[in-house]
Amino acid sequence: MEPSSAPENRSYWRWSKRDFFPEKSFENGKSYCTALADTCPRLRDRLLNRSSDSHELLVLPLASEHRMNRCLTWWDLSWLAFGSVVGSGIFVVTGQEARFHAGPAIVLSYAASGFSALLSALCYTEFAVDVPVAGGSFSFLRIELGEFLAFVAAGNILLEALVGAAGLGRSWSSYFASMVKSDPDFFRIRIPGFKPGFDLLDPLAVAVLLITNGIAVSGTRKTSILTWMSSLITTLVIAFIIIIGFVHGKASNLSPFAPFGVDGVFNAAAVVYWSYSGFDMVATMAEETKKPSRDIPIGLVGSMSMITVIYCLMALSLVSMVKYTEVDADAAYSVAFVQIGMSWAKYLVSICALKGMTTSLLVGSMGQARYTTQIARSHMIPPFFALVHPKTGTPVNATLLTTLCSSVIALFSSLDVLSSVFSISTLFIFMLMAVALLVRRYYSRESTGKSELARVLICLFVIVGSSAVGAALWHSRILGWIGYTVAACVWFLGTLGMSLLPKQRAPKVWGVPLVPWLPSLSVATNLFLMGSLGTEAFWRFIVCTAVMFLYYFFVAVHATYDVEHQNEGKTNDEGVQDATDQEVVVL
Repeated sequence: MEPSSAPENRSYWRWSKRDFFPEKSFENGKSYCTALADTCPRLRDRLLNRSSDSHELLVLPLASEHRMNRCLTWWDLSWLAFGSVVGSGIFVVTGQEARFHAGPAIVLSYAASGFSALLSALCYTEFAVDVPVAGGSFSFLRIELGEFLAFVAAGNILLEALVGAAGLGRSWSSYFASMVKSDPDFFRIRIPGFKPGFDLLDPLAVAVLLITNGIAVSGTRKTSILTWMSSLITTLVIAFIIIIGFVHGKASNLSPFAPFGVDGVFNAAAVVYWSYSGFDMVATMAEETKKPSRDIPIGLVGSMSMITVIYCLMALSLVSMVKYTEVDADAAYSVAFVQIGMSWAKYLVSICALKGMTTSLLVGSMGQARYTTQIARSHMIPPFFALVHPKTGTPVNATLLTTLCSSVIALFSSLDVLSSVFSISTLFIFMLMAVALLVRRYYSRESTGKSELARVLICLFVIVGSSAVGAALWHSRILGWIGYTVAACVWFLGTLGMSLLPKQRAPKVWGVPLVPWLPSLSVATNLFLMGSLGTEAFWRFIVCTAVMFLYYFFVAVHATYDVEHQNEGKTNDEGVQDATDQEVVVL
């Protein structure tokens, strides 16, 4: 593999200060104090800064010194999405939501969440086809909504991914221990002096994370093959669950269909949405896709459509097999097979869940590392983590960073503590992605006048504002259906107004249909599901975002300012030509 701009005779394994902080602001204490004194003008400069397609495609990858291997097809992407999404979520949350919130209408909850996830997948697909880079939502938001908002969004989703990986590691340990000795804490070590929730060390969870991350860093193609081969086995087990569920199902178990009403259906939808999370990680593989214009739409949209159907069928088979009042909240499918006299089948469910968690960890590791790589390429975190290994073609340093973080969290934190951290980050970023797509279609910095920009902003404000008000009304139960109807009508008028505006840009190859209606609907559904979450999730989001603000003000804003302005007056024609010669973009 030829290096893109690697310094001659430099080892990949290097640890100098300049590899971590090469920017002028961090040369010494005096330069940093000078930079801090200029924080306000620098912040003003960065808040207004937006990246471009060409910068993300042609300039930033040069920071990695070697390019990633372009080795994935639509087949690989489909199974990577399937392996990432179909983890333990369907087995963990279906029982509790069917039992306590939705009843047999849990199938509608999965359909509603799947529809919202599919809308988000469409937005991701258009961006990933137009800008096939490793940064996923970070790069897409940086282009359309600016670097500051992109940093906050990417920081939140990366934090949630790390915590999610730690939670999956702990869940893997619990499942395996329960199979061995019917004790989920069998492999854990209790430390009496530690605070409850952090006093059960889990070395098995750490071992699982190290192994899966080690496989992921060994090569993208190897990981893809392992994922789709194991996912085929999962598909057979899921087919068995669905068939047996319908064979032993009773129509009487489906009555009453929605015992908790419409409220219960949508409250459950907000929770089971977690079962669809993970497809955004597949969007970070765009840089390693052979033919993005063909492979990404088939792989991402096709897989999410298939997963939605599978989830609905699995949920329906469960509530057909067992009355919702008798569904076990913790191990719904395993206990359901015991209840119909097929005790041996519970081991199939456990093995399927373990395999699902393993592939989720594999794909999650790949996605986390590629998010981190693109953030490092922009110098928001040290560019040391942007380096791609010349032999494996994978971001080894970034993988080591995410592995270390998730392993430390998994070693000390219990599932109860981790579950309290799962939050609104994913829904928030999916909403921003839909807004970014509307901005991309209706605003061009080169051709859009001030009056046209004002009309676009007004329509966006009406769409987002009405959706947020509707979500708040749903959460607070104020005004009832009158309030919901008014909010929906205002949303409709805002979307209608935007549909009458001239589009400033068409998708390069593949585009979301029915713009602005589908992206606007994605904004509404994601905000609506956010409104169905508890207050704790919002407080977590606010606290974590505040911490990210501090890091941005004291580190990231100065690093990105230096990188942006150190080349003022210089042309980057050579860099662009070098990147073009490497065929960074293949449509």
